[in-house]
Amino acid sequence: MNLPPDYWFLHIARATDLRGRDYVLYRLFEMLPGILSIGTLALFVALAYYQPVFAAYLTIFFAAYWLFKTAYLSFHLRHNFKRLQHNLQVDWNVGVKEFLETSGKLDELVHMVMLPFYDESFEVLSGSLRSYVDAKWDTKKIIIVLAAEARAPHGRETAERLAREFGEQFLACVVSVHPSDLPNEIPGKGSNLSYAAEQARIQALDPLQIRYENVVVSAFDSDTVVYPDYFACLSWHVLNAENPLRTSFQPVPLFNNNIWEAPMLSRVMGYSSSFWQMIQQERPEKLATFSSHAVIFKTLYDANYWQRNVVSEDSRIFWNLFARFDGDYKVIPMAYPVSMDANAAATLWQTIVNIYKQHRRWTYGAENIAYILFISLKNKRIPLGKRVRASAVQIEGFWSLVAHPLILFAIGWLPLLVGGAAFHSTVLSYNLPLIAKGFLTTSMIGLIVSAAISMSLIPDHPLRKSPARRVAMVVQWLLVPMTMVIFSSIPGLESQIRLMFGRYLGFWVTPKTRL
Repeated sequence: MNLPPDYWFLHIARATDLRGRDYVLYRLFEMLPGILSIGTLALFVALAYYQPVFAAYLTIFFAAYWLFKTAYLSFHLRHNFKRLQHNLQVDWNVGVKEFLETSGKLDELVHMVMLPFYDESFEVLSGSLRSYVDAKWDTKKIIIVLAAEARAPHGRETAERLAREFGEQFLACVVSVHPSDLPNEIPGKGSNLSYAAEQARIQALDPLQIRYENVVVSAFDSDTVVYPDYFACLSWHVLNAENPLRTSFQPVPLFNNNIWEAPMLSRVMGYSSSFWQMIQQERPEKLATFSSHAVIFKTLYDANYWQRNVVSEDSRIFWNLFARFDGDYKVIPMAYPVSMDANAAATLWQTIVNIYKQHRRWTYGAENIAYILFISLKNKRIPLGKRVRASAVQIEGFWSLVAHPLILFAIGWLPLLVGGAAFHSTVLSYNLPLIAKGFLTTSMIGLIVSAAISMSLIPDHPLRKSPARRVAMVVQWLLVPMTMVIFSSIPGLESQIRLMFGRYLGFWVTPKTRL
């Protein structure tokens, strides 16, 4: 599909896609997140040397702010957890039936599940497909798209084996093999999804004469397992949406598939990511698509599918659609879960490396800031208020991701080390660790909330696991201050530095290792 000429900017990925003034402008926007984060940290270090009193007060301010932010976020997390628990008990099929009877509409929805993969095993993929078969939904209203990569040694072979074993249980099963040498692409999930979506249109939707606006696309990861009522819950939200063609639908991503086998570090990082998404679901004005998400096929088709040349395709598709429809686009939070693998490897060191690379890829979502600022200038049809809000939310989010943990748990204590004799003779020098520690210790109540909720979300306790393992599930939350610095701030800072200097990141496929 060809985009309207007015939307030539829709799939810009980086400054090198542009020329002249647009190139310079986009490069400045790419540099902005790194400038803000590094500038904040450098300013704090300078103040610790030359104005230690002022730096100490800033540390106390950040600690107090962290306490109030923790309380605010914990409130949202608890509220979303209650909604999620409620939604897991609802019979969504009854809700769909009642809506259709009341509205007089026909039951025309068809679900399309996009399952892109690279070198994941047959066992991982078949586990995902089995959950779709077992879901409380008519599988003859589901189209499966197995999106393999030509550059993977056994991609086509695995897809065809899956199609033979599961294909007849669905309305259609499309095998797509994404070529490795297409122009204007980078190897990754976005390019694979886009190619597979067009293949699904050609091989399934058009031959079956299915209207694009009736197809609900769930873009999953290869290890995405659905809970029993996922398709019914999604259908209900689509049917009840004010304008489903201008809406994405976001489930809660849990990382429960291998949670009992995964090491402590993997569990903490997995649930931390889930909890952040649960919090965002209670703030839909700040919510963008993440990981597994759903959208109407017609909407995707009108935007020429996912962007093929970016790393963060899961969030970028939201901003693509936000730009394509002039700001008239939103995400509806479903408060209903899907489950994926926690990031775990055969050794602890490899697990640490994989978690770092995964979070570096996620925090590379800072590339969206330049895109949002650029489309805000190029598409004046987007209301000014929406342009300003979108830009401000993303800039603040990626700035705080890097700056706050490093200030609170690292450089914020520099005045005590480099403040000099004059500062050390003040009462403030004595009180700084006491006051800041008091705020930070009180904010640990957020970890108690997190621990309690995580224990309610984990799957049934396997008999082979000892009670000590369950205790470890609670104790593990003491790692959070460390993980915030090592696996959030530092990879986030690396991502922003890469953007600053035009050292663009490629897509990294998270290995799916079952221990």
